[in-house]
Amino acid sequence: MPTVLLPASAAAFAPRATPNIVLNTKVDPWLTATLKRINRIKRPLNSVPQHFRCLTETLSSPSAIWTLCSVMLPKAPDAELRKDSNPLIEALFNYQILYIEAYVVHVDMVSQNEVAFKLTPETIEALVEYHKDVHSVDTSASTWNWSEKEVQLKKLQEDFVQAANRFVYRTNATALDGLEDDGAGELLSGRSEEVKAAIMGLFLPLLPPPPRVVDVVRPTPLLPSSTGAENWWQPTLPLSQSAPVDSWKVVPSSPSTTSSGDSSSSIWATLGINEFQLPSPTPSYSQPYTTAAHSPPQYYSSATSTASIPQLPLPSMMQQPCSTSAGYGGFGWENYQSFAPPYAM
Repeated sequence: MPTVLLPASAAAFAPRATPNIVLNTKVDPWLTATLKRINRIKRPLNSVPQHFRCLTETLSSPSAIWTLCSVMLPKAPDAELRKDSNPLIEALFNYQILYIEAYVVHVDMVSQNEVAFKLTPETIEALVEYHKDVHSVDTSASTWNWSEKEVQLKKLQEDFVQAANRFVYRTNATALDGLEDDGAGELLSGRSEEVKAAIMGLFLPLLPPPPRVVDVVRPTPLLPSSTGAENWWQPTLPLSQSAPVDSWKVVPSSPSTTSSGDSSSSIWATLGINEFQLPSPTPSYSQPYTTAAHSPPQYYSSATSTASIPQLPLPSMMQQPCSTSAGYGGFGWENYQSFAPPYAM
């Protein structure tokens, strides 16, 4: 649909001027009949220029004011209205009838086949006064108070003034059939209801601001394996069985932290040199003493006691006599295969 440009007189706060009229090369018979009906002085209407001149003079007359519709509005805010058991008395004292009047600013019978009306200054002033004294008070009383309520109410009133001055009602050109003497007229065929709905649509309510949504910051849940925020980055050690190593390369360690140095020395003091036999180092692989020794509780916990397993020193830790008569037979090296080294765990 092409954009229709209205004349400058249809702009907001623009004064009234001669309407812009565009006729077709052939005038419709209903327009000719209407112009003949309203003209008191008989004038020839045999050509398009004659119709143009007659219609322009009629619609430019100061008395060419159209009544678009009528609305019933309260005289005062709802809290000040008179209360009476008789509804007729309430209607007479509390309500008033406001006639919405306008004048023609544009007639196009070529492309859009429409006519445009603009509200009169008196109608605009009456609507603005009602909006300020009645509508604003009622809509303010129906909403709760907030810090910027008065600012929003003032802005609502300013927006209504702009909307009322910009209001232009456009309808089919056949609406000129309601033209009367001196250029005045009324809308026919139910068009007044359209204007009434458009006028009442200008009265917007005062909308309070939406409630603020408070963002709840929830802490990040810790993983079950985490012990605190300070060591969250440390990788978890895998619990796997260590690979078998040479028994002669294993350094003996004390798995029990509860035994003291005195108890260890007392054990070896009661044992003679010939009461035990130490095997010679062997390069072959040997299985661990038991898999229970590498279980998580015994591997990590320092409170597990293994006092039942005697701790045997390395051959280099034993006191050997100065003579060479001890030999290998005194320590029983020939039976080393029958002795399982407990320190190779």
